[in-house]
Amino acid sequence: QVQLVESGGGLVQAGGSLRLSCAASGHTFSSYAMGWFRQAPGKEREFVACISWNGASTDSADSVKGRFTISRDNAKNTVYLQMNSLKPEDTAVYYCAARSGYMYYYQVYDYPYWGQGTQVTVSS
Repeated sequence: QVQLVESGGGLVQAGGSLRLSCAASGHTFSSYAMGWFRQAPGKEREFVACISWNGASTDSADSVKGRFTISRDNAKNTVYLQMNSLKPEDTAVYYCAARSGYMYYYQVYDYPYWGQGTQVTVSS
């Protein structure tokens, strides 16, 4: 089992940047594919980005392509989400998630392990 703790959220103006971190503990981090999801008020949790266990493969939602970048440092047991050119519609609670295995998936139900979330608020 793996425990996840997100950090790095906050309030930023439109056009600004934030970097989210997700620190993992409790098991071999490098054996987990990782994902970032977000949930805005009144909306369902949605996929943002994902990365394979060795970082060789990544993918992201169309809404964030070219603005958000997912990466990981297995030596530090941490996955990151670099968010640039932020928009008000990016406002949400951001969650990291983990699933055992090399490859990532895109659905909430594919990930058994979740962090508590970190709030990102983008003002216009």
